[in-house]
Amino acid sequence: MKKENLARLRAFSLLCLLPGLAGLIVAATISTHYMDTLPRYPDPQNLRMNPRNINGYVVYQTDQEERTLDVVEYSSVGVFVLGLISGLVYLQKWGIASAIEADDDEFVPET
Repeated sequence: MKKENLARLRAFSLLCLLPGLAGLIVAATISTHYMDTLPRYPDPQNLRMNPRNINGYVVYQTDQEERTLDVVEYSSVGVFVLGLISGLVYLQKWGIASAIEADDDEFVPET
C-alpha cells in the first residue's frame, strides 16, 4: 500500500474515532442528566410514559427524549466502531509495509 494511502487511512480513522468518542461522552452526559431530572413514575400529563433504565434507576421520558438519546448513542457507537475498524486495518497495513521495507538480512543465520 502506498504511503499516502496509509496517511489517508490513518486520518480517516482518527476523524471517526474522535467524534465517535465525543458522541459517547455526550450520550453519557445526556443519560446522566435524564437520570437526575426525569420523573421516576409515569407522568401522562407531560407525556412521559416511556421507561428507560439508567444505572438501575427507571425514569420516564417522552418519545422525543427517547429518540434523541437513541440517535446520539447509536450514531456515536457506529462512527466509533468504523474508526476502530479502519484503525485496525491501518495498523495491519502499516505493519506489513514496515516489514517489507525492513532490512531482514541481519536476522538470517549465517551458513
